[in-house]
Amino acid sequence: MNSDQFRGATRHLKGRAQSTLGGITGDPARQVRGAVDQVAGGAQYAYGQAHDRAKDWIEDGSHLAHEARRRGERLLDDGSRYARETRRRGEAYGRQAVGYADANRGATVLALAALAFAAGWLLRPSR
Repeated sequence: MNSDQFRGATRHLKGRAQSTLGGITGDPARQVRGAVDQVAGGAQYAYGQAHDRAKDWIEDGSHLAHEARRRGERLLDDGSRYARETRRRGEAYGRQAVGYADANRGATVLALAALAFAAGWLLRPSR
């Protein structure tokens, strides 16, 4: 409970007491002053609650921002590790493919010719 909530609650109670006392004594001015204090105290109490809630949201937001940053950094680290592994694998597969093509030159030339024919046939204009 912050100071606004405390002051608002005490002012509200003071207003209730004034209103009750004004009703008992028959003093309408005291009843009105008591009602005004009740409303003002309730408003001050509500302001104190909103202030506390805003502080909590700021703290939660700050915590969430730090957590998001930590997770983002971890994802970047994981991503760079994954990229290095993928590059290593790609280089290994490329070396294997070049080694196979070099060892089987006839089959490689025949496969490239078949691919070129298929690409030409697929890309030809319709008649």
